[in-house]
Amino acid sequence: MSASLTLPWMEIATSAVHDDTRQHAKEEALAALVEQYAPTLYRVAFSVLRNAADAEDAVQEAFLRVLRHRDALDEVRDQRVWLIRIVWNIVLDRKRRAKTRPETDDISELARVLPATGLSAEERASALQHHAQVLAQVDKLPGKEREVLVLSAFEELSSVEIAAVLGITESSVRSRLFRARNLMAGLLERTRSAR
Repeated sequence: MSASLTLPWMEIATSAVHDDTRQHAKEEALAALVEQYAPTLYRVAFSVLRNAADAEDAVQEAFLRVLRHRDALDEVRDQRVWLIRIVWNIVLDRKRRAKTRPETDDISELARVLPATGLSAEERASALQHHAQVLAQVDKLPGKEREVLVLSAFEELSSVEIAAVLGITESSVRSRLFRARNLMAGLLERTRSAR
């Protein structure tokens, strides 16, 4: 007759091993989140702040908030939208506090957000210049229209996801996006005809 003997100190040790394993798994999941979403969050932050260092700080702050609330991570349905909303709120708070919108004409800053694989130096310079011109026109849009356009065109979020990030209805997103696209078409046409 073989009876298993379990002493109380053995239960504590086994429990501690399971806790360590769970903690390690949570840390790995958080590291994977950082690796997967950091570039997207940087683009969102940069599109609003227009400053590389500020955008990096905003992304870092977002991940620090995630770290503080990592126990709620399992409850999040769409981590991408959740993270974008965190960054969005951070950058808007920073803009409200600063009451200014720092702008940059530094092409090297724009190069960080514009992929240029497979382009010659001349094509890349032309693409950077065009990218800067489009961003300048986006900046001329009213705030509400600019927000939805940035999230739709640059971050490729759906109307449902944008509504979740901004805390508005999906129909409001669609109407703002319609107005933003029409305004952008007019602004770009004026830019082309001015050349």
